Order: sequence, then C-alpha cells, then structure tokens
Amino acid sequence: MSKQFPTIACCGLDCGMCPSFHGRGPSRCPGCYGPDFTTKHPSCSVITCCVKKKHLEVCALCAEFPCEKFAQRLDSPVDSFLTYKKIRHNLTFIKEDGLPMFLEQQKQRMTLLERMLSRFNEGRSKSTYCIAATLLPLEKLAAALTEGETQAKNEGVNPANVKERAQILRDILSAVALKEGIELKLRKGKK
Repeated sequence: MSKQFPTIACCGLDCGMCPSFHGRGPSRCPGCYGPDFTTKHPSCSVITCCVKKKHLEVCALCAEFPCEKFAQRLDSPVDSFLTYKKIRHNLTFIKEDGLPMFLEQQKQRMTLLERMLSRFNEGRSKSTYCIAATLLPLEKLAAALTEGETQAKNEGVNPANVKERAQILRDILSAVALKEGIELKLRKGKK
C-alpha cells in the first residue's frame, strides 16, 4: 500500500521539492509513503493516522483537521528544513482549494525545479534550488528562471559552463528572496 500522490506528505511537507526526491540511486526518496518508502524511512505517526487508518492522502482532507496533536505540530515545527515553513500554507491551501489545485501548482513548481537542476546545477546548488522552488511565489520563481536563462545567454555563457550559469541563477534567486523577505539558507548555528 502506498499513497497515490507521494509528492505531498501527509503532514504538508512538499516532498516533490526535496533534494532527495530528485536524487538518483539507492538514496533517492520515493516521497511520502511512495513505493519502497518503508524500506528507506522509519514509520511515522502522521502516516499511520492519515494513510493507514483513515486512507487519506493528506491531513487537510481529514474531518478532524487540525486535530489537537497536529495543531501543536503546526505551531512548533519539529523539523529544521526551511521548507517546513510551508506546511501550514500547503495544508490550508488543500483544505480550502482542494488537492487537485495544489497538485497542479506543485507540478508547475516541479517543472521549474527540474529546469533549474538540468540547466544550472553544478552539483552544489540542488538544495538552494529546491528551497527556492518551495518558498518563492510561483510567478517570481518562473520570472527568476527566465531571467537567469536570458542573462546567461546575453553574457555568452557557454551552456557547458554550469558553474558560471549556477552563480547567475543563485544570485537572481537570492535577490528575489531578499525582496520577498524569504530566507533560502539557514544561518550558521541556526537549526
């Protein structure tokens, strides 16, 4: 048994934007309760309640959401991932606008992320791109990627020079994030 949509975790974490989801080889994560999930991850109380007991894709679809246990989780996230900042937004969006609408926007974000990873990833920027794809407003993310592609072309950067291309896109994403008041990196000593 697995979830139909492992790109969105029961708890609202955006698995489709995770570096491990976009990995290759045995360390690749299948997403929340996706194929072979149990061989790679320990059991989770949220999955147990949401998928195994109630047969739901995400907690937002539960009549009891947010239950007392989950409400506490929303108020004090137990995870250090910057992307965890979006779980409340994701679940509220799903509850109000529906899972299909969320999945459509997620698909657009994943398409942009895959473009970033295929054209601008020198091997060190994957996490930055994943965080940006999760946290930045969709229209700003799309515009930043277009700007990066245009700037690289206008500056005559060879497509094979991925290191220089990555620097261009990271600078653009950082500037957009700064304007939006979004942090793309954990500060040293902060968890």
